[in-house]
Amino acid sequence: MKKGLSPKKLPRRVPRIGRSSEEAVQFLVRKAHEKNVRFIRIWFTDILGSLKSFAITIDNLEKALREGVGFDGSSIESFARAEEHDMIAIPDIKTFRILPWRPQENAVARMFADIVHMDGRPFEGDPRYCLRKNLRTAARSGFTFYVGPEIEFFYFKTPAGPEPLDEGGYFDLTPLDAGSDLRRETVLALEEMGIEVHSSHHEGAPSQHEIGLRYRDALTMADNTMTYRLVVKEIALKHNVYATFMPKPIEGENGSGMHIHQSLFSTRPSLFARGFSRNSKKREPAEANVFYDPRDKMRLSAFGRHYVAGLLQHAREIALVTNQWTNSYKRLVAGYEAPTSVIWAQKNPSALVRIPLYKEGNPQAMRCELRSPDPACNPYLAFSVMLAAGLDGIRHKMKLREPREENVFAFSPEERDRQGIESLPASLGEAIETAEVSAFLKDTLGEHILKSLIENKKIEWDAYRRHISPFELKKHLATL
Repeated sequence: MKKGLSPKKLPRRVPRIGRSSEEAVQFLVRKAHEKNVRFIRIWFTDILGSLKSFAITIDNLEKALREGVGFDGSSIESFARAEEHDMIAIPDIKTFRILPWRPQENAVARMFADIVHMDGRPFEGDPRYCLRKNLRTAARSGFTFYVGPEIEFFYFKTPAGPEPLDEGGYFDLTPLDAGSDLRRETVLALEEMGIEVHSSHHEGAPSQHEIGLRYRDALTMADNTMTYRLVVKEIALKHNVYATFMPKPIEGENGSGMHIHQSLFSTRPSLFARGFSRNSKKREPAEANVFYDPRDKMRLSAFGRHYVAGLLQHAREIALVTNQWTNSYKRLVAGYEAPTSVIWAQKNPSALVRIPLYKEGNPQAMRCELRSPDPACNPYLAFSVMLAAGLDGIRHKMKLREPREENVFAFSPEERDRQGIESLPASLGEAIETAEVSAFLKDTLGEHILKSLIENKKIEWDAYRRHISPFELKKHLATL
């Protein structure tokens, strides 16, 4: 049995990411007591995006905020090597939220944590630190990264099989949509936790749903995405229903995606803003959307075009992060509104990257939409690789090819080759092979995360290849 971390080993003062002031610590402790909080769950993720948690009591909150909380990192799969098992979780004071589905008497709150070594160095295997690192790179160039995910999921009667609750379709508002009350309760719970929702609706497949989160900075949105996935499942379980973010649970139906709208803003608008002249009566915004240019037909700036070119350039490499499961590639097939080709467009729903039509008078809404990720990815790592790919496009001024609005699914392999149309990886195995030789991924994720991710995914891929499916038995057993 592994020996727990003794409190005596904890340093008196831990160098931390975003140290909280004494005033902020005292304010939060008072607030927790006023709200009758008894337990605080400390949240973080492993490299696969699985939510991990341990709880402390209210009596230990003040010390945790000052010194962190020790835990055994080697017990987290693909997290730390055995010789690095002693780690410290530093709660992020800004992420304190009370869990609305728990009893409000002796309430339970949660805080996301950053993981550090015993000497205070950030742990290189922490996905949250990975995103922080890439956001700092963007900030050095004057950029803030904003994202808005459309997160789809299914409600099923039990976790034993994909038995839908309804036969509803896209945007249905009829008795067929048995999940409308579940969505309503979920939205209310999210908003109670400070997570803004802009819309919710039934999706195209039976019992498939979407709740769209309002644009936020990438770190906040990664935390919100992890919270969203748990809230959806908790509210479903409360009503004896099972919610899943599995990318493709029903054969012959659309799978669940996580289309990610993204843009870069600058705190130096005079450098990047287009259409906000100093001599104009129109007031220059505090932050300017650098993707916007009124002189362009699509209103997409040169920065935006370079950014999209970077996404396309690295699309095959980042697939292991944005689509990390064997089941992810059952969704990325032709005919189900999911991308398979590395192309961009404005209206083509099969494009990998789409530029939503611009609404006049709203330059802050100019953005691109990456359509390949699925909701079972690790959002910290997914946002990291998207940002890094886009910044690489800007840094090297990558040229963006012409948009493709036609149905490229119908092209023959020869025609695709002639026109230089690449395809996304068709399987997890192909994604692993592409990621293994990617210097870009190694630089973006760090050697620790990339190596652990590849090792983990190879185990999954090998197990999948050895598995004999019901499809194979039905098709071949009696005839071969």
